[in-house]
Amino acid sequence: MPALGLTDQDRALIEATARNDIEGARRLIAAGANVNAQDENRDSAFLLAGAEGRLEILKLTLEAGADLRSTNRYGGTALIPACHHGHVETVRALLKTAIDVDHVNRLGWTALLEVAILGDGSARYLEIARLLLAHGASPNLADRQGVTPLAHARQRGHSALAALLAEAGAR
Repeated sequence: MPALGLTDQDRALIEATARNDIEGARRLIAAGANVNAQDENRDSAFLLAGAEGRLEILKLTLEAGADLRSTNRYGGTALIPACHHGHVETVRALLKTAIDVDHVNRLGWTALLEVAILGDGSARYLEIARLLLAHGASPNLADRQGVTPLAHARQRGHSALAALLAEAGAR
């Protein structure tokens, strides 16, 4: 069953985003494809570009009026999976917008929690954590079990991330 209101042009834009076909996406957006139209998986060109680190397409969707409050099937904004997958430049671009850095998805996780839980503690995840904190992310928003980003970082042996969070006032 097709997603409500999803046109062939909108679906083609989502598919172009999945392939990282920048020129195809540019043409489709110029022709009026809706960057916020979501398919059966609740992917839109905007959300998919964020999740997959398709930076150029992300910028095109932002210019075309991407809905920063739109959410994917997990209830996350484009920022959360960008952080989860370690897409530093995508995160940087999203943080230039008014996107909510402390949005909580259906799992009860924020972007910073995704870095602590799903990141590998490498330099790119540290940079993402720095960016989030610099843009006002709360270092103390815990998951549904009450576990903070600092506690998750410590549990996973990510000492540099734990030190960064502690320096930012995490408990």
